Amino acid sequence: MHLTRFTDYSLRVLVFLAVKGEERSTIHEIAESFDISRNHLMKVVQDLSQKGYITAIRGKNGGLLLKKAPEDIRLGTLVSDTEHDLQLVECFGEDNACRITPACRLKPILAEALGAFLAVLDHYTLADMLGPQEPALVQLLSIQPLTSPQIDAAPARLP
Repeated sequence: MHLTRFTDYSLRVLVFLAVKGEERSTIHEIAESFDISRNHLMKVVQDLSQKGYITAIRGKNGGLLLKKAPEDIRLGTLVSDTEHDLQLVECFGEDNACRITPACRLKPILAEALGAFLAVLDHYTLADMLGPQEPALVQLLSIQPLTSPQIDAAPARLP
């Protein structure tokens, strides 16, 4: 089984947004951090927004934010939502022309394996992907910490 680039990019977007926390991110920023196509990322972001994983805010102060807490995003569900074709073999599809399908045991075996794969992924969340590695992810993705407002304090004068 091979996950598509679409699912891979979906995971990357969610990791990036989780690491950024409450600070809004842009498609451009994410594309640069991962060195991936901005155009492809726009499709991924639109899909994640439609499926309720992220919030996309338009306008000057817009950006992207996670819509759900990282602990609430199950990886198996995300893979199921982003993989448009989980047909492992021809007999999974409606256009099945395999002659041995009526007597073959491969389809139920692969269906069980696919179910187990997704079930294992569902034991993990986006938060599990971050874990103690979050500071390393911040560094690797060149994410700048939220800048706190500068307090304009004049140095104390000595008498």
